[in-house]
Amino acid sequence: MEKICLINCSKQTVLGEAIELAQTSGERNKGLLGRRGLEPGGGLWIIPTEAIHTFWMKFAIDLVFLDRKRRVTKVVPRLKPFRLAGSWRAHSVVELPAGVAELTGTVAGDQIEKRATPAP
Repeated sequence: MEKICLINCSKQTVLGEAIELAQTSGERNKGLLGRRGLEPGGGLWIIPTEAIHTFWMKFAIDLVFLDRKRRVTKVVPRLKPFRLAGSWRAHSVVELPAGVAELTGTVAGDQIEKRATPAP
């Protein structure tokens, strides 16, 4: 799966340096299921989607919903397993380790930018 870096341009903070892109139906359907957690700097950007669930997950996550211009429409911090969340104005969602939204100061209205992750 392709990985990219996501920057909160409004706050000049890094959401993650190794965010995986979930763009195919299979990648979107699997999401984070089967994982035990997210590594620091990691995450999953699901494109397109307006809502997600955390059924059968084993850990809490932060959600950052983005519109087509990558502006934050909604932030859901520390969403626990077996919950639902969505944003009707969203085109995609970034799933991050719990606490990242707060640490980066990410709130609705912030502008997010993607950058290529350098090869190892």
